[in-house]
Amino acid sequence: MKHITYRTKNVCSEQIDFDLTDTNKIVNCQFTGGCHGNLLAICKLVEGQEAVRIAKLLKDNRCGSNQTSCADQLAIAIISNL
Repeated sequence: MKHITYRTKNVCSEQIDFDLTDTNKIVNCQFTGGCHGNLLAICKLVEGQEAVRIAKLLKDNRCGSNQTSCADQLAIAIISNL
């Protein structure tokens, strides 16, 4: 298992932590800061899911007029660690 800590950019959350299993599934996802309820829901939804699938689903999601979102930042963190 590989632990990932990713410092987010241009979003309300400050950091994302998660583990990638040997079969590239996401477990133990946690956001620091940001919209707690929404980010907790994202973590519940991605738990045990294939990292590549989650990255494809969340990539390029935007928050308001921002060019990124916390979900997009999770996708970037996944892609940069596969």
